[in-house]
Amino acid sequence: MAQPSTADLERIFREEYGRTVAVLVRVFGDLDLAEEAVQDAFAAAVRAWPESGLPPSPAGWLITTARNRTIDRLRREASRQDRYAQAALLHARGEPAEEGPVRDERLRLLFTCCHPALAMSARVALTLRLLGGLTTAEIARAFLLPEPTLAQRIVRAKAKIRDAGIPYRVPDEADLPERLAGVLAVVYLIYNEGHTASTGQALVREDLCAEAVRLARLLAGLLPGEPEALGLLALLLLSESRRAARTGENGEVVLLADQDRGRWDRALVAEGQALVRECLRRNRPGPYQLQAAINAVHSDAPSTAETDWHQIVRLYDQLLAIAPNPVVALNRAVAVAEVEGPAVALALVDELKLDRYHLFHAIRADLLGRLGRTGEAARAYETALERTANEAEQALLRRRLAGLG
Repeated sequence: MAQPSTADLERIFREEYGRTVAVLVRVFGDLDLAEEAVQDAFAAAVRAWPESGLPPSPAGWLITTARNRTIDRLRREASRQDRYAQAALLHARGEPAEEGPVRDERLRLLFTCCHPALAMSARVALTLRLLGGLTTAEIARAFLLPEPTLAQRIVRAKAKIRDAGIPYRVPDEADLPERLAGVLAVVYLIYNEGHTASTGQALVREDLCAEAVRLARLLAGLLPGEPEALGLLALLLLSESRRAARTGENGEVVLLADQDRGRWDRALVAEGQALVRECLRRNRPGPYQLQAAINAVHSDAPSTAETDWHQIVRLYDQLLAIAPNPVVALNRAVAVAEVEGPAVALALVDELKLDRYHLFHAIRADLLGRLGRTGEAARAYETALERTANEAEQALLRRRLAGLG
């Protein structure tokens, strides 16, 4: 068997964490216990695999190891009259040790974490932690929150699920609509972290992008009458279509204006545009459909100069009307710069309160540079550099800063 490198182990952890946690939640019926079991199994893998080599099915090895080690521990604790251990052990009886068919395990976990008894922010944070395998620090950056605040939010959400006895299952058809907003938000944020990783050397985390697209496809199939589910899938496919063109040969970031549009995946573009047209026919616009429509306009354009920026501004106007959000307003300002010039866009940007968001400072720096205000632009780029831990983005910002010259 192949001897795995540290990079191999890290990749397997990223790819299998959410799936393994989902299976172990089913086995033990407890989120904290499942996470502990998976972390213990990964620690065992780090010790064993460099010597024994990768097993034929790393996921199966992790699931079996996590289950068996945890059952052994629960048996020891149950013998000491630990009622919690006894209950978890009873829940685990009869569960298969092998990997088995787990097609919908992550979907069940997704709906469990997105129960309406939880606050929306808690639903999203908890699912990103358990299903997306993101660290608390990564999720805190996505929420633009301090890490301790985010950690407490996750702890409280787990306790609420345990104390309220929230079941681990896909809800009945009648209960699906009230869960939809939280579920879609989670999938969207998983994709966002994959699209532009908050930390690390690479711009993209392909495992998270693939998982978000997979979940979006499952949701669109589960909820064919919900245009927002179709809109989210369209948005992810159109975004994903540009992935190959977003980085250069050495992993450097390539901005949209500089991308080789011949490298865009035209099959994904066609699928995404077809879904956007289906959403338009249903005439029930929502935030994800409008974002997908904006991406569809980009995908139609042969170049940045030939993009219908007026249409993009109008779509952003609709998006702000139904989902007011400072990040949406920031993105709208980028489009306004193409229609009305950087001075008008800068005035809009300066009204926003997004100091923790590195792209706010990067966009502001670009607009200042276009206006010839290079000193202010340099300071804004330096602030943006302080706000991101992604090395590919940092390299881009340094290039832009040097280019002010």
